[in-house]
This record gives sequence, structure tokens and C-alpha cells, in this order.
Amino acid sequence: MTIDNVDICCGLAWGDEAKGKIVLHLIKQHKYDFVCRWSGGSNAGHTIYINGIKYNTNIIPAGVFLGINSYIGPDCFINVDDFLQEVKTLKDNGFDTTVIKISPNAHVITNAHKDEDMKKYLKKQGSTGKGIAPCARDKFGRIGTLVKNIPGNPLKDYIFQGELFGNILCEGAQGFWLDINYGNYPFVTSSYTLPYSSCSLGFPPQKINKIYGAAKIYDTRVGVDPEFPNDLLNDTVLQQIVQIGQEFGTTTGRTRIPNWLNLDKLIKSINITGTTHVIISKIDVLHKISVFKYIFNDKLLDCPNLQDLLNTIRSLIHDNCSLVENIVFSDNPQFIEGL
Repeated sequence: MTIDNVDICCGLAWGDEAKGKIVLHLIKQHKYDFVCRWSGGSNAGHTIYINGIKYNTNIIPAGVFLGINSYIGPDCFINVDDFLQEVKTLKDNGFDTTVIKISPNAHVITNAHKDEDMKKYLKKQGSTGKGIAPCARDKFGRIGTLVKNIPGNPLKDYIFQGELFGNILCEGAQGFWLDINYGNYPFVTSSYTLPYSSCSLGFPPQKINKIYGAAKIYDTRVGVDPEFPNDLLNDTVLQQIVQIGQEFGTTTGRTRIPNWLNLDKLIKSINITGTTHVIISKIDVLHKISVFKYIFNDKLLDCPNLQDLLNTIRSLIHDNCSLVENIVFSDNPQFIEGL
């Protein structure tokens, strides 16, 4: 069997860009044989609405919600207890967890990794404390443990022994500006978040068709980063964005630090990722606060109304991003129109 087509959904900002909503929409609109996670671990998360009910996942791909093969790739990091608890929650809610597959070459996060993360990186670098960085260090130091090598393997029923085939949707974790190569190092994640790294799942780049890039109408960042100082939380308008937009981390519950949409950074992330379809969410939040600002050429600029802001964003992206075919603005946490 062969791989026919690959679509990718990636984050264009600092994570938390409503990728889960986009992935679910794509699964409903197209026939995919696999939905795959290519990087990260339980330090990331998706918020998914099924029949109006809200679900959160951390490491398991969103295909599980519709009974589609959900594959966790070899560049991911798995904590056995966290994974099994997530499986149990899904099973208890009536979802078919037999579709969940793990690469035998994914790396195992130990309790020692988590303890080290909590002590060294949680406060200093805004880590989630999930053990990702120490596990990644051991992976590249050639002293890590592969999923297939766990003694008395509690994950044996989920280890994938076959190969990907058919139509594949790759779902990104986190976002472009958290990538270990492109983010504000060392305030980055320990993974490759750009779509090219999805080839680690086992397909050539020639198979990639559409790249769906996710962003919000404003920026947010969880964790420590000098580019997002805590002082931003003192801005009364930005405080409204946090409250109305419910900007609290899916994985940790931490408050996301807000700022106005930086179009300089968004344009760069669109171009480097090769995004063909841009989806910008949370339009309704700015509509509710009636303040319409953005950053371009390092200047904070105002628009008189929401429509003018959307027209400006659309125009600047089309003028500066030659690969973009479609730009969609979304004002609903559960649905997308026009994609």
C-alpha cells in the first residue's frame, strides 16, 4: 500500500491557535486514513468539541474522535502513565481507542525526566513540567528508551507494526515560534514544530499537498519569554482579551500572556512553513471588545472597525505571501466556515 496524499495543519504562532478545531473540520470534510502527530508530547494539547461537548487531548491525535487511525510518530515523547490516563478518559467517554497507534521508535518519558523538568525548567524557562526536555536530551545522547523496548510493555497493544498508507492528515503541536530552531531560544520547545518535520512520520516531502496554518486575531504566549513580558497582563484591554477569549493553557491551565497580532512574524511563519491556507480564529473576541489593533513594520497600528482590520490583514498576507491560496477568518470555537 502507498501514501497518496498528505495534508498538514501547523501552528503559525506560539501554539494555542485552535489547531484542534481545524483538524476536526478537515477530518469531517475529507477522507483520511490516518491522523498523525509528528512531534512533542503531553506538553501540548487540543480542545475539541464533539456534539457541543468539550474534550481535551494532549498526545493522542484528534482522529480518535471520529474512529480514524490516530498515529503518534517516532519524533514524539510518551509518558506511559499520562498516555494510559488519556486513553482511559477517551474510552470512558465512548470513543474507540483501538484506533490509537504509537511508533515503536517514539521515546519514553520517565518519572525521573518529569522530576528534572520540574526542578530545572518549570520556573526558569516556563516549561510545562512534563519531562520533554530531559527526554529529548537523552534521545539525542543515545541513552533514551524506545517505546518498543519497555520491559513488560504496558503499551504493547498500541505499538504500530505496519506502515502509513492512503490519505494522511498531520496535526501539529505548539507553533512556529516555539520551534527549537526558530523560536526565541532558549525559551522554546524541545521539538521541531515546522511542517517539514512531519516527514519523520515516514513519507517524502513530494507527497505534501496542502498546508493549513493556524493563527489567532491576536497573539498569546504561555510560559516564560522576554518577548511576552508579564507587564502585558496589566493592560486593561489585553486583560479583556484573556477573559473573553478564555486564554488559559489546555495542558497546564496557565494564563496565556496576550499581545496584538504581530503581522511581521505571521508573514514570516506563513512563508517559511509554506502555508497554503491560513485560518485566523477568535475574531469574535475583538468584536466584543471593539478594539482593533495590529503590529506591522514594528509599529502598533489601529483600525476603525473589525472589517477594516480583516481587510488589512488579508491584503498584507496576500501581498507578502505568494503561496497562500485562501485566508479564512473564524469567529466560532466549534466550527469553521469557508475552508
